[in-house]
Amino acid sequence: MPKFNYDDRVRVISGAGASARQGANGWVVGVFESRPAGEYFQAFPEGVVYSIEFEDGQALEIHEVDLEALE
Repeated sequence: MPKFNYDDRVRVISGAGASARQGANGWVVGVFESRPAGEYFQAFPEGVVYSIEFEDGQALEIHEVDLEALE
């Protein structure tokens, strides 16, 4: 079961990878509990991956362990 749901506000934790926009706030716009076929998602460790849209409109896929809830 995913930790976050669509439209939840999240922040990328400071220990996330350099390309993950550490400290940035955004919204969950996609939840990948099972991995689509292809090499892209194989780069992530096992677990849930989220599409996060940031306040500037850009989006990235980020693993669940690299996110925290905003209150």
